[in-house]
Amino acid sequence: MEFKGKVHRYGRDVDTDVIIPARYLNTSEPSELAKHCMEDLDAGFVAKVVQGDIIVADENFGCGSSREHAPIAIKAAGIDVVIAKSFARIFYRNAINTGLAILESTEAADAIKQGDMVRVDADTGTIVNESTGQTFQAQPFPPFIKEIIEAGGLINRTRQKLAQGERKNMP
Repeated sequence: MEFKGKVHRYGRDVDTDVIIPARYLNTSEPSELAKHCMEDLDAGFVAKVVQGDIIVADENFGCGSSREHAPIAIKAAGIDVVIAKSFARIFYRNAINTGLAILESTEAADAIKQGDMVRVDADTGTIVNESTGQTFQAQPFPPFIKEIIEAGGLINRTRQKLAQGERKNMP
């Protein structure tokens, strides 16, 4: 899986309440959630995002409430991958379950700036800042997580496997 896009840069402790404010949780429709993604942190975020863009953040991205609406809103807003120094564990799992690619790399998060163009090869964990030429390494996805993300989330992967008659060896 390869991704390439412009970076939207944020700091530490970006919680799910600013990713998708609670006042919009009366829907689970991705397109509706996308309209309000990050609006309490960056009011112009949705207008700036182009499909395929990338979020880069510091520590503890996705902390706070364990709402799966947060990665759904990010993905629906047009973000293909989030790179951070670390993720809140429940956000990490919700991101995988909803098909949002996420990578941890302290070095990349420290070096990548707002507006940089970044290319990510999730198969190898390679992150290239095309604006500076710097290359960073993150842990690549294990095959079963790669399958989940490529399928668009755990539910879609499960449906695909069931349709293929492959019930065994499903996580």
